[in-house]
Amino acid sequence: MTSYIIKRLILMIPTFAVISLIIFVVLNFAPGSPAGATVGGDGMENVSADARESYRIFKEQFGLDKPVMFNTRYALTAEEVTAELAVVGDFYRPVCPAEGEAPPNCITLAERPTSARIIAAQEQIEDWGDYIVPHLFAIASTHERVDVRRQAANRLSQNAQRRLINEYGRTQTPEERAHNQSVSAENNRMRSWTLPASAGAEEVDQLLAEHWGPWFEQHGARFDYSLGNKIGIFFTDTRFARYWANLLRFDFGVSTVDKKPVMATIIKKLGYTITLSFFSLFFAYIISVPLGVWSAYNRGTKTDDGVTLTLFLLYSLPSFFAAVLLLRFFAMGDPVKWFPAGGFVGNNAELMSTLQYMQSVGWHLLLPVICLTYGALASLSRYARTGLLDVIRADYIRTARAKGLSESMVVIKHAVRNGMIPILTLLGALLPSLISGSVVIEFIFNIPGLGLYLFESITMRDYNAIMGCLLMSTVLTLFGMLVSDVSYAVVDPRISFD
Repeated sequence: MTSYIIKRLILMIPTFAVISLIIFVVLNFAPGSPAGATVGGDGMENVSADARESYRIFKEQFGLDKPVMFNTRYALTAEEVTAELAVVGDFYRPVCPAEGEAPPNCITLAERPTSARIIAAQEQIEDWGDYIVPHLFAIASTHERVDVRRQAANRLSQNAQRRLINEYGRTQTPEERAHNQSVSAENNRMRSWTLPASAGAEEVDQLLAEHWGPWFEQHGARFDYSLGNKIGIFFTDTRFARYWANLLRFDFGVSTVDKKPVMATIIKKLGYTITLSFFSLFFAYIISVPLGVWSAYNRGTKTDDGVTLTLFLLYSLPSFFAAVLLLRFFAMGDPVKWFPAGGFVGNNAELMSTLQYMQSVGWHLLLPVICLTYGALASLSRYARTGLLDVIRADYIRTARAKGLSESMVVIKHAVRNGMIPILTLLGALLPSLISGSVVIEFIFNIPGLGLYLFESITMRDYNAIMGCLLMSTVLTLFGMLVSDVSYAVVDPRISFD
């Protein structure tokens, strides 16, 4: 048994890795982006410069400016960079009038890029970061369009900046603080090396000669990537590599909403969900197993048919609908107000005694537990009934009766233990399903558990929190399957994993 458990635990590691990869890819390629609303809707840098800078810093801190899986930005060409700069430059060109004399360097309304295209170009240039610094310097020096040269020169003041060591939830060392001070001073100098929108070719040449030329001559080697550098960048300078580096430290990262460590928040909220799911699972089994035994010994009767019909009617009733009805009838005063309308415990919980606290929690969880339990009764009791029907026809059951054992002893000691195997199989899938099912129930009853946290994270596009909740559900599924397998040997000594 011990060797089997160890093998299963080792097998969980690659299984968890594959599942985390699937979740990560689906989540990061889904439409939308965290805090995307912070970008100005008009795409104009001069109007939304502060918002765009805040968004750029936000993406940099959370790695959202990195490629998802593989990084080939070291292979970008000057033509690709020029195309995006030209889109931004076209926004500032005057629109040619339908009639009359056209101003110089104007653009027709049909040729003018849309706001969405301009924003996409701005964000793409930001995300490319310092990989395109040599191209920006070359474009600013030689391109035939003055507006594109000006855009390239101004982008150097952002893309050439070095990154600060800035991790939430971790105290910086004195060396890291000194490094950040040095980098901040250099970045602040570069932020001033920009040009106004009216600057011409002479101003661009002067800026390059005074500032960017000497700077690039001094730091140009920073952008010469060897083969080893390119291989490292390809695999490690990505969102997935950064996320898995955190996972190896048992760290789910930091929430993009409240800037708190996701792991600490999940551990705090997991207690509420486990409490709710434990009682739901406990009552589901404690009711369905005796009910299945009774149904197996009374099969074919009208009472058995009535119980079966009632259970499947409950099974078909959505839990969210039942939750709303229970709240309306028993918590909102229509017709009675016996239970609280939501929450996990009453007010002033810190002043309650242990017994009072337990009573308050039980009173708050009674309705949610009912909503999570009744749906499982039909399936579990039917599995228990089917398993027992197969067992009570077996030869060893007839032998037990022939020995003179009482019927209760035959049922409890021989039949029920072997008939438990079908419903123990469901244990591995039932635990994570209770976690996922509690999303709706926790939202309706305002229970601050993992389900409500997942729901709120999805609405806020908090990628790290969503990943943390889904991976926690994955861990529960894997361990639930292990518990299910081990329980076979507990109820049936004939089963051995050695």
